[in-house]
Amino acid sequence: MEKRSLGRLVRPAIILSLVFLGTACAAHAPQDYLKNLAGSEARKANNLFVPVFWIAAFVFFFVEGLIVFAAVKFRDRAGREEPKQIHGNSALELTWTAIPALILAVVAVPTVLTIFNVAAKPGPNQVKVHVIAHQWWWEYQYLGTNPEVITANELVLPVNKPVYFTLDSVDVIHSFWVPKMAGKQDVVPGRTNTLEFTPFETGEFYGQCTEYCSLSHANMRLRVIVKSQADYDAWLHEQQAPPVQPATPDAQQGQQIFMSNICITCHTIAGTQAQGQLGPNLTHFASRGTFAGSMFDNTPGNVDRWIHETSLLKPGVIMPRFGCGQTNEAPYAALKCISDSDIQAIVAYLESLK
Repeated sequence: MEKRSLGRLVRPAIILSLVFLGTACAAHAPQDYLKNLAGSEARKANNLFVPVFWIAAFVFFFVEGLIVFAAVKFRDRAGREEPKQIHGNSALELTWTAIPALILAVVAVPTVLTIFNVAAKPGPNQVKVHVIAHQWWWEYQYLGTNPEVITANELVLPVNKPVYFTLDSVDVIHSFWVPKMAGKQDVVPGRTNTLEFTPFETGEFYGQCTEYCSLSHANMRLRVIVKSQADYDAWLHEQQAPPVQPATPDAQQGQQIFMSNICITCHTIAGTQAQGQLGPNLTHFASRGTFAGSMFDNTPGNVDRWIHETSLLKPGVIMPRFGCGQTNEAPYAALKCISDSDIQAIVAYLESLK
């Protein structure tokens, strides 16, 4: 009866295990950190992880194999004497203490070397970026540029050139992570941390905050866009230029509405009266492929919806909902809404900021 009950449990256990195994499979996993790594620090970590993993796997199966062997060979049988006990066998105890210690000593050598290698400061020929974490978006200040380039969420870098980051937070603890480029680095208020890596491949790479930072933590994403040196230089030159002046009537009207609204108290647009520091710099907003912590593709429809329903789309943000018919909480409860036509004009203006 007991064997039959056990047999009924085995099949569901196997099926459940296969289901859990299936959840780990994905046809498209842009944040997979075990293959197709494109950054120096990610590759260094992987070069350490792979041999340590196989050593650990060998130890696991070896030990488990001995346990299974002992359980089967020395199982209780009718008429069999009790196996000889080895408690107090000094030679065996020394052996199974020395072997793990030796394994750990061997693993420690590449581990310590990798730690020092990752912590080493790059040479003078490097890109320097100051990363500032906000709830829930990323600000990037490209140090040494004149005029200084400031952008948000999308980090543009040149290929095969070291990048040195200083990271700060203006509110709570965050964690900066681009899996295919480097390991995680905490971003802590009142403490400046550093990170360095060299991108080895061009392309677009996904990242996100990995330290819970309240309501919209899961919506604090980022992109790293790696370009050739020539394309990066061209991008940098475009970012240093003043924003394009609106050419269409809708965009011109949108500029007037934007500049006469509270938008300017939170956002900066170079060369205008908009000099706010609370929200992302919008000087070249239209040059970005995403916005709102890289949650949404930068399309007129998405921007329109964002202005209408901001905190419904991203809970906790300090930007109020401007659409008429929307309800805001304090301190924006009495905020005057913006008509649909005026929001469309603002969208036209923002999408003109190349």
